[in-house]
Order: sequence, then C-alpha cells, then structure tokens
Amino acid sequence: MSDTDSFINEVTEEVRREKLYGYLRRYGWIAVAAVLVLVGGAAWNEYRNAQARNAAQATGDALMTALDEQDPSARAAAMAQVEGEGAAAAVTLLLRAATQQEAGDTVASAQTLNEVAINPDIPEMYRDVAALKAAMLPSDDATARRANLDALSQPGQPFRLLALEQIAYMTLAEGDTDGAIVTMRQIVEDAGVSRGLLERVQTLMVALGEPLPDPVTQ
Repeated sequence: MSDTDSFINEVTEEVRREKLYGYLRRYGWIAVAAVLVLVGGAAWNEYRNAQARNAAQATGDALMTALDEQDPSARAAAMAQVEGEGAAAAVTLLLRAATQQEAGDTVASAQTLNEVAINPDIPEMYRDVAALKAAMLPSDDATARRANLDALSQPGQPFRLLALEQIAYMTLAEGDTDGAIVTMRQIVEDAGVSRGLLERVQTLMVALGEPLPDPVTQ
C-alpha cells in the first residue's frame, strides 16, 4: 500500500470518528435516557413486587392470628378486622364468612358472602363459591333461598350439582319426598357427578327406600 493510500485511509477513519462523536454528542442523551428508563422501571417493578409480598405476608399473619382465637365470637371479631387486597381479598372474606357462621351470626355471614358474590373485581370462581355458600345458609326466607339455588342449578353453572343437592334437602325437609327423589336422580344420572356427592345422594336414596338407578358410564 502506498503512502498516499495510507494517508487517505487515515483521513477516512478520522472523518468516521468525527461523525460518530458528532452523533454521540447530538443523540447520546437518548441512549442515556433509555438506560435510565430501563433501570428505573426494573427498580420500580422490584419495589412493587416487594410491597405486594409484604402486604400478602401481613395479611397471612393477620389471618393466622385471628384463626388462632379459641372462642368463635372472638375469632369472628378478629377476622372482621383483617383486610386483604387483590386475590387475598376473596379468601379473606370467605374465611370471615365462615367464622361468622361458626359464631352463629348467619346474617353477617350472608352479608359477607353476598359482598363477594356481587364484586366484579373478584375472580368468578370465588364469586360462584360465595353465591353457593350464601344459598346454603339457613334462612327464614325459603322462597328466596330456593330461587338462589335454582339459579345456581341451571345447566352450565359450575356448582350445579351441589346446588341440586341442596334443593333436594330443602324439598325433603318440606315433606315432598317424591320431589326430592326426582332431584336426586338428576344428580345420580349426571355424568359429571363426583364420587363423594354420588355416595351422599345414593345413601340418602337407600335410606328413603328408593332403588338406585344404573350408574352412568363416564
């Protein structure tokens, strides 16, 4: 390579470096800002995750403390003071309702369960569980209770068979044995019935002197 070619290459490289430095001086702040955003975003996410973990742990500790109360009324009172957030809110309220029922306050338990059942921010699974538990509570308003169970026993409802079981019990308690057996047959003949539910219903049917239908092949 001649001296002239070497000189031209050096000049070319120098021009490239000058252009690069010029770009850095002009646009370098963008790269710096991008790095700061990434680092700041990661730090913020970690902070939020830490806050969520701390809140969940605090809720769990409060639940355990409340559940350790030996007296049902004291346990229910302690549970009423526990507040959960996010997914923990549904579990907290369901436990609160259970302790209220255990303490004999079915009115408060029903109110708590209804609070879960109608809250659109709570996952649907928990809302369905709350609606079923609310309908299972003893009530002086048998008509309203049956209406709630009828709604939960419609095809496609996740707890349809459990709602039918409660309807059978209600019907039997009202003295309508034939009607209760008709409902129990619906349960036994359903391909989706669980083993535990099937055994409960079959035991009751046998106690009533009713022959069992042939099992459904699943």
